[in-house]
Amino acid sequence: MPNSSSVSEFLLLAFADTRELQLLHFALFLGIYLAALLGNGLILSAVACHHRLHTPMYFFLLNLALLDLGCISTTLPKAMANALWDTRAISYQGCAAQVLFFVFFFGSKFFLLTVMAYDRYVAICQPLHYGSLLGSRACAQMAAAAWGSGFLNAVLHTANTFSLPLCQGNAVDQFFCEVPQILKLSCSDVFLREAGALVFSVSLVLGCFVFIVLSYVQIFRAVLRMPSSQGRHKAFSTCLPHLAVVSLFVSTAVFTYLKPNSISSPSLDLVVSFLFTVVPPAVNPLIYSMRSQELKNALRRHMAVTEAGRSLLSVELTDQQEEWGTVRDRIGQKHAHGIEDDGMEEPTEVRQILCDHERHQKADPNKIWR
Repeated sequence: MPNSSSVSEFLLLAFADTRELQLLHFALFLGIYLAALLGNGLILSAVACHHRLHTPMYFFLLNLALLDLGCISTTLPKAMANALWDTRAISYQGCAAQVLFFVFFFGSKFFLLTVMAYDRYVAICQPLHYGSLLGSRACAQMAAAAWGSGFLNAVLHTANTFSLPLCQGNAVDQFFCEVPQILKLSCSDVFLREAGALVFSVSLVLGCFVFIVLSYVQIFRAVLRMPSSQGRHKAFSTCLPHLAVVSLFVSTAVFTYLKPNSISSPSLDLVVSFLFTVVPPAVNPLIYSMRSQELKNALRRHMAVTEAGRSLLSVELTDQQEEWGTVRDRIGQKHAHGIEDDGMEEPTEVRQILCDHERHQKADPNKIWR
């Protein structure tokens, strides 16, 4: 039987068998990937470039956009390449890297969502202490803790998973490499080897989930006690995007990994995994931009500035082309009449061009300068 030392590649699950459907899936994946890149890229540029968005909430949103880009870039490009080139193979090292980055980005994302729940709790329940509890240093430390916890969890699971001997073939029943599918190929006592890593991960996830639930219980209690309907609406509008992102992430994760075996099938597992890994990173920018008026205004200004910059660049290029055309005509007239100096004062740029032209002509009289 083969073991891990003899496995040089894994075979991923294909979305379709016919060439036409594979190309259709490639086009669909490419559209979703470009939409995710565009949406998260706009959020990154808007938050980075606009001073009014330099607040803790948008700092965490910037980190979330980075993690979403990492999440979708871990799984979808390889699936697109396999669909385009009609292959299923991924190298052993590539599979290990995919597992590492998958656990890292998705774990860090959930930890960051927990930090964002704390941010909303402080903003609504303790607004007078918001500046002291969520200063720039505290925000950086909490974001670093989310990324660091995700990386530690990823290294632990990846090292533990790929240290197991594999004797059940190399076919992975998923369109990307993930820990449960690799463990199915193991021939050792998986439970004992995975017990420590599983306890660590479950403790972190449950702790974060309980913290999010308790935070929103306190938030809803505080919002419902507000005397002003306008204040309640504003408080809810700042929380709803985060709550929607958390609900989408948790619901798809639970259905992916905790659904009953009685309703499990390869096609259903493939669709659910696709919804969990691909849809949230593409949809999250839309959720936040729809509910946050500040972000919408910043995106409009950013796109307006970008369009104005393109128009200005186009005008400058047109003017420069006209100027160079005039210079070329003038040089041509001098050559045609054999004029060395017409007594007119040349602009600095024109004199430099003429000097360069004369130097080229002396070096190679037969060469036509354009």
